[in-house]
Amino acid sequence: MNTDIHLVIVALAAAIGGILAAYLGYLDSGEPFNKRKFGKSVVAAVLASVGFAIGYSFADGIGVKDVFLAILAGAGWDSITNRVLGAFAVRKPGG
Repeated sequence: MNTDIHLVIVALAAAIGGILAAYLGYLDSGEPFNKRKFGKSVVAAVLASVGFAIGYSFADGIGVKDVFLAILAGAGWDSITNRVLGAFAVRKPGG
């Protein structure tokens, strides 16, 4: 397979991992669906996928293991960005 195709596959895998983590977080929260929160997670997943594609462009080869790792890394990236942004969020008094 072409190296460019491999990079697209890794980028898509990382994005899918981040979006899946965001969706599972929504299901776990029990809150009503919030387009803004979910959109933020999708944007973070897309940015992470670009980063992973750039990183993997320096790799010698990309295999199935790398695609699964990209999915897990995309999910982890979503979790990390949510925690970091949540730490800096302005909280209302008493809430």
